[in-house]
Amino acid sequence: MKQPFAFDGTAKYLVSDDLRNTVNIAVALGRPLLIKGEPGTGKTMLAKAIADSLDKPLIIWNIKSTTKAQEGLYVYDTVQRLYDSQFGDRDVSDISQYIKLGKLGEAFVSEEQAVLLIDEIDKADLEFPNDLLWELDVMNFYIPETGETITARHRPIVVITSNAEKELPDAFLRRCIFHYIDFPDEEMMTRIILVHYPDLQERLLTESLKAFYWLRSVGGLQKKPSTSELLDWVQALAVGGIEPEQIYAKMPFLGVLLKKNQDFDLTMRHLQEGKVQKQPAPLHRWSR
Repeated sequence: MKQPFAFDGTAKYLVSDDLRNTVNIAVALGRPLLIKGEPGTGKTMLAKAIADSLDKPLIIWNIKSTTKAQEGLYVYDTVQRLYDSQFGDRDVSDISQYIKLGKLGEAFVSEEQAVLLIDEIDKADLEFPNDLLWELDVMNFYIPETGETITARHRPIVVITSNAEKELPDAFLRRCIFHYIDFPDEEMMTRIILVHYPDLQERLLTESLKAFYWLRSVGGLQKKPSTSELLDWVQALAVGGIEPEQIYAKMPFLGVLLKKNQDFDLTMRHLQEGKVQKQPAPLHRWSR
């Protein structure tokens, strides 16, 4: 079966074969793509990469603990209508002017197929995913205040991210195509860094990667440093003129990598005790 498109990442977003295939299958089947993985593995940026590579609009629905599924469909501004009825000069009998579509509603009425990112769905309450099942299945919803049914002009490409903070309902999971993004190994991380900093000194890259993966291996860290923090750290090392041989031994600019006091103190104890001198597994060979 011919796929409607072939996503293969972008110049700034590298994908594994498994992730590329999963994205293409989800789009071919018209199913939501559920992406899990630890923070910093590029879950959110995947939706942007899909939109960029296909030249499609990106609509982002950031989920909070207080977010309700209804907000993604539409919001009826009763407060503004009441205000207008008392102090305004508009015809308040026209309720449609007080209806504002949510992010899912915007994706439905988009003139072209859109990429809809539902970001960090596990932040909402347990009923939130189930409340979206019908709309994601049938691609329409009803607005009782106006008697209007909003039907998707084009089925959006739905990307849903989760940090696995809580389990999602089985009924919701059955309707999704699932992929877990593993944290990049040294070889993939090398490629990622070189995409952003192609002129980086080879020795600096090697030593910073060695130190970074040692740091992630330290037991007891509350928040392990992620890819985005490594990219910032590598840039800081280069801008700061740090000699490569100092990186693994002294871990300069540690505050770029670690964001919790407990993790900082734990790492400093390891450095003072000389535990950082233990040689980690050798890195993969790489070339530009």
